[in-house]
Amino acid sequence: MRLALSLALLTMLVGCAATPRPDSGDDIIASPAQIEAGRVMARTHCKNCHAVGLSDHSAVREAIPFRRLSELYPVSGLAEALAEGIVTGHPSMPEWVLEPEEITSLLGYIQSIQAR
Repeated sequence: MRLALSLALLTMLVGCAATPRPDSGDDIIASPAQIEAGRVMARTHCKNCHAVGLSDHSAVREAIPFRRLSELYPVSGLAEALAEGIVTGHPSMPEWVLEPEEITSLLGYIQSIQAR
């Protein structure tokens, strides 16, 4: 199963809640083990469309690299969509509903690679 976060979907996600750090309002609190699990999830499910590392390129031109998501949206804002299941109008992006632990892991990883 692959997960590819489309830019169109991300547009709908601004303002959603996640597991924010109390002092910052938009950081995901994830342990090193969770961040590693998120890296594995991204490489397994998302890399067919998105760049999921620090320097790779997205295979699909319209798929924003994960390391640049925070330039457009708060990373924590993706939590609700991941919990409800991401669905798009094209067949290459299947619905994928994540459990809370998986959401923390994936978003923790995405947060960890944001371009500074």
